[in-house]
Amino acid sequence: MDASLESIAPPLEIAPGVCFPEKFAAVGPDAVHACKILVIDDEEPNVRLLGRILTHAGFDNFISTTDSTEAAALAVDFQPDIVLTDWLMPEVDGCGVIEQVRAIMGTDDYLPIVVLTADITPQTKKRALTAGATDFLTKPFDTSEVLLRIQNLLQARLSHLAVQAQNATLEESVRLRTIDLERALVALQHSQQQVIQQERLAALGAMAGGIAHDFNNALSVIMGFGELLLRDAEHGLTREAATGPITTILTAAEDGARIVHRLRQFYCQEETSVPRVPVELNQLVEQAISLTQPRWQTEATVAGRSITVVAEPGDIPCVEGDAAELREVLTNLIFNAVDALPQGGTITLGTSLVGESVALRVCDTGTGMSEEVRQRCLEPFFTTKGKRGTGLGLSMVFGITHRHGGTIDIQSELGKGTTFTVRLPLSTSGSAEDVAPPDALSGSNRLLRVLVVDDQPILCQLLCEYLQEDYHTVETALSGSDALKKFRAAHFDLVITDHVMTEMTGEKLAATIKEIDPKIRVILLTGYAGDPADARPSSEAIDLVLGKPLSRAALRAALRKVMAAT
Repeated sequence: MDASLESIAPPLEIAPGVCFPEKFAAVGPDAVHACKILVIDDEEPNVRLLGRILTHAGFDNFISTTDSTEAAALAVDFQPDIVLTDWLMPEVDGCGVIEQVRAIMGTDDYLPIVVLTADITPQTKKRALTAGATDFLTKPFDTSEVLLRIQNLLQARLSHLAVQAQNATLEESVRLRTIDLERALVALQHSQQQVIQQERLAALGAMAGGIAHDFNNALSVIMGFGELLLRDAEHGLTREAATGPITTILTAAEDGARIVHRLRQFYCQEETSVPRVPVELNQLVEQAISLTQPRWQTEATVAGRSITVVAEPGDIPCVEGDAAELREVLTNLIFNAVDALPQGGTITLGTSLVGESVALRVCDTGTGMSEEVRQRCLEPFFTTKGKRGTGLGLSMVFGITHRHGGTIDIQSELGKGTTFTVRLPLSTSGSAEDVAPPDALSGSNRLLRVLVVDDQPILCQLLCEYLQEDYHTVETALSGSDALKKFRAAHFDLVITDHVMTEMTGEKLAATIKEIDPKIRVILLTGYAGDPADARPSSEAIDLVLGKPLSRAALRAALRKVMAAT
């Protein structure tokens, strides 16, 4: 053990002028004096001497022990801010005390431990530092040195605690800020979804306006020519006189079906390819002029305008494309030209061969466009017509032309009219004559016994007319249960059923029929299907899906396809 302090040093007297170092003032003397000090020494006189030094210096919050085995327990209970320990002690020496205290400390804690010893050999210092000692006080003590070392170490201890507290505050602040940011992110994502939904609804509303515009045009043609046929029928309508209006009505109906399909594509976001067949562009020009006649002639005359539409067909080959969509391009370009003729004028539609493409020109003598409008007129929802326009007509023209691998050129000048030039690639599949017309396609190669199921009698009647015209035997049912009774009672080669029926869906009926006879062929009719050419069976019980409205040619092609495997 070390020599007694009282035997080698007089009692401590603190001079009135002694003060704390300047750097210690950063923490404050009150905070330092409030720190807890643990003194461990096996000699009672040494303990009393250190007690007097600390008391005279203003340190009252300290405890001491002469039993080194109590050091660990006191460190846990008292939670000191600094430990002063003798080095040479029985049972547990200074090295053991240091190791015990360090073992119960946190890994990020800083607790200064000062070794009190008269042994200042390098070996002792190395051992103490290795064990975790912070500093040394050599016996006999210099009082000022003792206080300065204790004050400096306590200042470092308090600074460490302040940093820990600040870090904890920052971590809590970061945690709370992170929670706030996460909540803000959730709110932002929710707001984004609402904005996206609103934009979709706005786009759908604008699209619906354009769809209604085009669909009303088709309905106007159907109603108008239907009324003319009904009027002429009262006076004896000949086949020759009826052929033209009826053909126009059927064409308008097909275009109406395409419009519905386009709307379905908008909300289903399906990717469908354009059917590539040879198309007579000159013929489409004539049809478009006929289809739009009520707009550029009848409505314009009522409004006091005189508009003339002139066709200038060139000697051109067929183009690759879809007739209904290309007819829609012509229709929208004609309507756009009509709107540009508030005082009347002339619209000219011409075709010509330009290199490896066919050029379609739509010229008007109307108001023309400024350069800014010309550059933006193909943008979706851009319009100069106010509430009268949806801004979708020309954008759909651009979309259809692009899908057909074509280009659009626009020449316009204010007061001097506008010319739209659409260039389309030539057909690589031969001429239109090489593609058999729908009416020339026969149905199945053999006569069939067909069960037609639809809860709308008029549709059952229409399908019966189609099938009986090709000499098939037809039985009808207006519900799923009625169909099952008739199917069990007789033999059928084919079942054609509607999808949406009140009592039993077409799919359920098909599944039940397949259980009775797995070899029977089932065609499903649905108003929700897209392009019939791309229709896919919705279940294994369905052999083919056909979309409404259904033409005679489409029905014949379906019979030929579905019965080919039998």
